[in-house]
Amino acid sequence: MTPPPPVPKPRARYKRDSLSCVSSLDRDLTENLQAVSFNGLHLSTDVGALSQLVMSTLDQNTGVTLPPLEGAAEPPEEGSSLPPDTNKEENPYITVLASWASQEEPDTDSSNEEEDMGISPAPSVADEPMEGDPASNTNNVPSSPSGRLKPTRPAPPPPRPPGPSVKPPKQKTPRAATIRVSRKKGGSGASTPQSAVVRSSWLDVWKGFRHNVLWATLDGQLMSLWKKRTDRFSEVLFHVSSITNVKKQDKGRFSVYFRKKHYDFMAHSDEVHEGWVTSLLATRGQPSPAPPELHGQITIKEPRSRAYAALWGHDLWIYPNKEGFQLGIASFSVPLNVAAVKSTGKHSFTLITPYKSFNLSVDSSKEQSTWLDSLTSSIRSALSCSQVALRLWENPDNKVCGDCGSANPEWASVNLLLVICQACAGQHRALGSNLSKVRSLKMDNKVWTEPLIQLFVCYGNRLANQVWAPAVPAAEQLRPESSDEERSKFIQDKYSRGRYRRVHALTSSPSLMDQKLRQVVCGDDIEETMSLICSGAKVCLSDPLSPSPILLAERAGQALQTELLRLNEYTEVPPYLPQSANRRADSASSAEEEEEEELHGKLEDDRFLFSLENDSAACDVLDLREVLSVFLKHGASHEFEMVTLSDQLICAADNQEALLSHLVHILKVILPGGVSYAEVGGASAVSKVCVVEVGGASNDSDAWLLLWDDGVSVHPVNRHTQQTLRMELSALSHHEMDPSENIITMVTTDRSVSFRFEEQHSCQSWFNHLQRALTNQRAAPQRPPPANHSSARQSLYPVINVGSRGSVPPAVERCISHITTYGLKVEGVYRRCGLAVKVNQLVKALMTSPSSAPLESDEQGVLDAGSALKQFVRQQESLIPDREREQWLHAAVISDERSRFSAYRRLLWQLPDDNRATLNALFGHFYMVQVFSQVNKMSAHNLAVVLVPTLFQTLNQDLLRLTREFIIHHTLLFLTPEGEERDEEEEQITVF
Repeated sequence: MTPPPPVPKPRARYKRDSLSCVSSLDRDLTENLQAVSFNGLHLSTDVGALSQLVMSTLDQNTGVTLPPLEGAAEPPEEGSSLPPDTNKEENPYITVLASWASQEEPDTDSSNEEEDMGISPAPSVADEPMEGDPASNTNNVPSSPSGRLKPTRPAPPPPRPPGPSVKPPKQKTPRAATIRVSRKKGGSGASTPQSAVVRSSWLDVWKGFRHNVLWATLDGQLMSLWKKRTDRFSEVLFHVSSITNVKKQDKGRFSVYFRKKHYDFMAHSDEVHEGWVTSLLATRGQPSPAPPELHGQITIKEPRSRAYAALWGHDLWIYPNKEGFQLGIASFSVPLNVAAVKSTGKHSFTLITPYKSFNLSVDSSKEQSTWLDSLTSSIRSALSCSQVALRLWENPDNKVCGDCGSANPEWASVNLLLVICQACAGQHRALGSNLSKVRSLKMDNKVWTEPLIQLFVCYGNRLANQVWAPAVPAAEQLRPESSDEERSKFIQDKYSRGRYRRVHALTSSPSLMDQKLRQVVCGDDIEETMSLICSGAKVCLSDPLSPSPILLAERAGQALQTELLRLNEYTEVPPYLPQSANRRADSASSAEEEEEEELHGKLEDDRFLFSLENDSAACDVLDLREVLSVFLKHGASHEFEMVTLSDQLICAADNQEALLSHLVHILKVILPGGVSYAEVGGASAVSKVCVVEVGGASNDSDAWLLLWDDGVSVHPVNRHTQQTLRMELSALSHHEMDPSENIITMVTTDRSVSFRFEEQHSCQSWFNHLQRALTNQRAAPQRPPPANHSSARQSLYPVINVGSRGSVPPAVERCISHITTYGLKVEGVYRRCGLAVKVNQLVKALMTSPSSAPLESDEQGVLDAGSALKQFVRQQESLIPDREREQWLHAAVISDERSRFSAYRRLLWQLPDDNRATLNALFGHFYMVQVFSQVNKMSAHNLAVVLVPTLFQTLNQDLLRLTREFIIHHTLLFLTPEGEERDEEEEQITVF
């Protein structure tokens, strides 16, 4: 299967310290500030100049050179270039690997880039080519026609004088594990079959000293590296003919060379290591593919970045730059046999696939015409099929098999609205016609009525898999190259056993389902009808006195409903059986499966990496979005439990601080937007559920159910159509669990809510945590509510410490509320500027009548609101009085964390009540913004960069750290009662 491209994004390298993860953007700003050598000097308060500095720091494409200041560090040696990227053709937003994590040299990039440009950097042991490295052969490096080239980064420091103590070359090792993990053996799924030239496994990969863990595949012709096994587009892709050498090393390591570049790999076992080296060597001598039909520079929008594209047969290969094209190292390829192309502007066009649409542009109308003609021709040559197939393929989801993902499927299960390939069609026939009715798109012309074609065009594979397989474990996914045995097992599990099926909320009551079906078919809700049928609702009723659903649909004039019902008149679906914790269909497990294995784990973005030893290569990777439940374990041990689609893991940390940092990281990934920081930090039981019933009315929506300090929260997955629901524990009058249906019901004085859990273990564990929380609440002494309790519950920040006083300006609350509602996922929020005229108008309106200020909900409206908020705060009296600013600067430079944080809290309590309340509101809001930093690109550090000039009217390194810590540790600093900072022994610092 052709690889999938990660959405090109800025390089993100992470360096973990005792308090936080610092991205490459954080480090870039630090380097710039250090290069300017502030030495305590305050920059000008001119907002324009500050904005220019901030923008040049955040945007790596600008190439802005900071002016030298008095007392600055000496300029680099001749031949270096201050702006690292000005001489480099490669755009940093198109990277070969999208999320490298720096290791031994976190503040310097790989020596590979110098090799790429034919440059010999200043002598450095770490950068010297290894013995046998083809890159060290000068014959392989083309000479520069323009003479000496400037390096693409600042020159390294001069070499140390020769002496007896010469450091050995730095050994590239994986990042150390941070938590212990226990799980059942075999939980990661069956191993992938390997052969002489076909291989796949997780590998630790280095490009220079930039490290990542990637899923590597080799099919004899192409080698691909993927961030996740389920990704559709790769991180790195190359043909084996581009390899110039493969070098085997010790400790599971091997290197692959491409003339001027090389990648270093590390396998978790000798067997995997030997297999990869053998397979790669066996592919040597493969002929190079024919030259591409078309190639050239293109621009990829969203985010905007330059790249290089080449058209090879029925695939469009995307390279990071022209040099990558010449070396044969691409980022990903787009399969044209499942694509469509259309012109979208003067120089732009869109390439549409079932997985992603690519908005591309070129430099002229002539180039656009050439690309459109070539792409259209390649797509047309890949699609020689019947008119029925062409119409069904108008829906991009139908251009790949709904089971295995093969391109251009020519068969269909007409009653399931599923388009499938020939190999899967054979397995569907084995299911029997009472479950799956298989027809050809080419030969069975009579069956393809217009209503049926419309059902497939409008719904098709998307709806079928939404019901039958909304979430499949990565290790169990079916692939085009899967064997017949794997294909048979997967399709039997999916349809005959309903293992991955999302059942309807009324599944436990067949009579209610049948009644619901008769109501639904009179309207146009095809998705609800499909969900009911696939959950067991009967189309053909046994009661002759009741009108059948088909008759009701005909009377209502619902042609599509009638067609779907006729096709499923005699469909027999498997009965609903609650899943066990590990979701295995077989109740009996082998002794090996029951045996526990101890692993070492570390978190990286939305992945959990596992290794056999603390610092060994990764042996498995878990996509955190597969997590169904997280439970905090009680007792002296610092443990929490994760239940995934196919596994059950116990994670043990060394202390409470490490436990909370891992727990919060995971919850930030899996929970939907809108969850407050108090809920995340105080959660003890979190599960993905189906809301079955609310207040006596049937419901059928996915949500996350949280049990936290103040009660129970229900956060819908679809925030646009469902409302968040919160219930205080003290308000619960009754609660019960139905283990046969995996349903928990909670009753208050004004409502009754029922939740169905994905599997039995999560249901039982969540219920146990609920009972424990209720018992502890009853045993705890009752405290009278604070005087401001009722008003706090109505404010933007309901979780406020009991000693808090003061009020927040309505203008600030209005802007915060607006941006929280509409702007958390707007890229560059608070960094990108609003329209000056509109911002000035908003500020005037906010000063006179905040409630009626014309805030708009689109992206530009959010940017305008953010700029208006910053300008409003700047125009008010400083939140931190000038006479106290020196104390804040002294507190920021305290080296000891606990002492520094205690000083922060003391200074906060010295502020006027209104000032402290306003800072609490602002930093609480900024915390929520950085929770979405993977989408909006505004980490805590990036926010600090743009906010320091607003809050302090100056910019220096100490204030940057202070502001960043106030964002990250908002709960600790603002929501701790006034006296608690004295209790250093009890203090906990949460790491985000």
